[in-house]
Amino acid sequence: MAYTAGTHRLMRRALLAVVLIAVCLSGPAAVTGTTSHPVTFSDSGPEPQLSRIFDAIEKNRLDTALEQTEALLTQYPNFRLAYLIKGDLLLARSMPLATFGNANNAPKEKLADLRDEAIARLKAYRSRSTTANYVPRYLMQMPPDQKYAIVVDTQKSRLYLYQNDTTAGGRPRFVADYYISHGKLGADKTREGDKKTPVGVYHVTSSLPIQKLGDFYGSGAFPLNYPNELDRRQGRNGHGIWLHGTPSNTFSRPPKASDGCVVLANMDLEALSRNLQIGLTPVIISNSIEWLSLDDWQNERSKLRKSIDEWRSDWESRDTSRYLKHYSKKFQTKDQNLEQFTQQKRQVNASKEWIKVKLSNLSMLRNPGTEELVIVSFEQDYQSNNLNNQMKKEQYWVREDGDWKIIFEGAASS
Repeated sequence: MAYTAGTHRLMRRALLAVVLIAVCLSGPAAVTGTTSHPVTFSDSGPEPQLSRIFDAIEKNRLDTALEQTEALLTQYPNFRLAYLIKGDLLLARSMPLATFGNANNAPKEKLADLRDEAIARLKAYRSRSTTANYVPRYLMQMPPDQKYAIVVDTQKSRLYLYQNDTTAGGRPRFVADYYISHGKLGADKTREGDKKTPVGVYHVTSSLPIQKLGDFYGSGAFPLNYPNELDRRQGRNGHGIWLHGTPSNTFSRPPKASDGCVVLANMDLEALSRNLQIGLTPVIISNSIEWLSLDDWQNERSKLRKSIDEWRSDWESRDTSRYLKHYSKKFQTKDQNLEQFTQQKRQVNASKEWIKVKLSNLSMLRNPGTEELVIVSFEQDYQSNNLNNQMKKEQYWVREDGDWKIIFEGAASS
């Protein structure tokens, strides 16, 4: 049966509501800028096909849209959103449709979940040129042996994979992006059982193979080190935050569907897993990613690196007062406050005739949020006239009165 003109209009109004909402909510379609570096976009998921389907609907090419939807289902046979679109397209042949999901008898909340998924996928896909000329603010510096980093945007339900381009001075190079689900009640986890995804800088700690998991977790799981030291200092608790897949009969879950984990389609998790380094790959989770131009990114990281080098140089000078100026008034280690730390350093330095400190494998990862805080880690080689040692150290640097100061310092946990 041919589509009538009236059916065309109503069908387009119903289905294009998803597209229009996505476009309106996403703001500018792209962030302008230029770059001389090549960029790799990951088009392995369903977003390109979804975009073409909605483009066909917008142009009144509903038969083409149906053919493309059938092709999408052939490629992803358990993709529920595609079935919803197909049902509407088929029903529109015989009756006008007033709402998205008119052809389905599913509960309203299920239809709302699929609508939210469509909006999240299209918003991210149509604004992805941001990744071409800008980098996430959080990836200030990765050590040479760290090949990749992950940044998650919970508002966009999107995970971004970046390569550490050591040939370009450690610039984060965009590799791929994937749709994800996160906590049912949003982000910024603070306590056990709050069904939220944590916000912060974490690392993949292990790999749990499918043989040790139930079908619910899909093709695998990668636990994160939540709560980290910063979480514990700020009173946050809970456990069991993972990157994991979906059940075998489910292609993807709604944007807000987990108890706090970051969930990917199994095919995406499998692709991502090939780039993960256990104990090394950072996973930075943010409510909304802050993007910087390459010039601004370089400027920010250069200023912090200068502060770190001045701290190292002042330590070598044995001028304890000058050295201690790098520490915040709120500084503390796991068992000392600033006053106790100061007393110890003055006693130790009194016995030193010379000090040499070398830093290597420097990592600087900015913590998401309003507070300007960077988690810095490095390999430290300390030598003096009466002591030599090597350790991996972690520090938290914060902005205080316009200058970078150390608010926490201790041995790195990994």
